[in-house]
Amino acid sequence: MKSIINELWHGNIIPQEDSRTNSPQMKELLNYMARHHEDLEKSFSEEQKEVFEKFHDCWSEYMSLAEAAIFEYAFKLGMQIAIETMTDK
Repeated sequence: MKSIINELWHGNIIPQEDSRTNSPQMKELLNYMARHHEDLEKSFSEEQKEVFEKFHDCWSEYMSLAEAAIFEYAFKLGMQIAIETMTDK
């Protein structure tokens, strides 16, 4: 059995890219979002496209930071549960 810590360290486990967690509802929503994104871009002037692209870049960076913070919090919470389970009599 491989060590999960070792797998995380070497980048073999990437939780934020694990598509197995996408439910059918999430996949459907992503399809809607992609279609609406495409429709919006078609209606924009060049200046609006630039502003929208900047907004999109900022949103992506924000979401990346938020996902990292959520992962860290959830990992710590899981460890606290494990420690309490192992030490509580």
